[in-house]
Amino acid sequence: MQKVKAMARKSYRIRPELAKSVNLVLAMTLKNIAVMKKSLKEVNKAISDELKAFPNTLQSVPGIGPVYSADIIAEIGNINRFANDAKLAKFAGLAWRKFQTADYQADETPFFRSSNKYLRYYLVQAANSLKNHNSEYRKFYDMKYKEALTHKHKRALVLTARKFIRLAFALLKSGKLYQT
Repeated sequence: MQKVKAMARKSYRIRPELAKSVNLVLAMTLKNIAVMKKSLKEVNKAISDELKAFPNTLQSVPGIGPVYSADIIAEIGNINRFANDAKLAKFAGLAWRKFQTADYQADETPFFRSSNKYLRYYLVQAANSLKNHNSEYRKFYDMKYKEALTHKHKRALVLTARKFIRLAFALLKSGKLYQT
């Protein structure tokens, strides 16, 4: 903390009458950061403890940690209420409407908005982590990135999330661990 204060003093010239107030605010901010870090560790530990009651299937996938796993499991609830991965994808909002007539098929089709936006968020974030830690998902992401004409990153990421739904559904339904 003293090191940060010294760096702050060297960085900005403060009028002498304000120095005491600035130092007080800086000290309080640093204490708040320390408390937040401690709280974050406690929350992560509590999440890990709660997850011990569930099969550890999603965490066996490289790139999916305890937080994503807990969030996804919490939002899905009972996996047995979904007949297949397509129903889960629709629930998550990662299914698209078809716009086509005769030989025409639209490139930009909106996905269902009346869905669980939190689950969609967690799945897309998990897909982003997967593409960074799992070579199979990285290849899939790169392929979809090259195929897309517009919104390359977003499209590739959402399609990677859709692929992850198939894996998550199978793992949660069977209770087995991920194997490469």
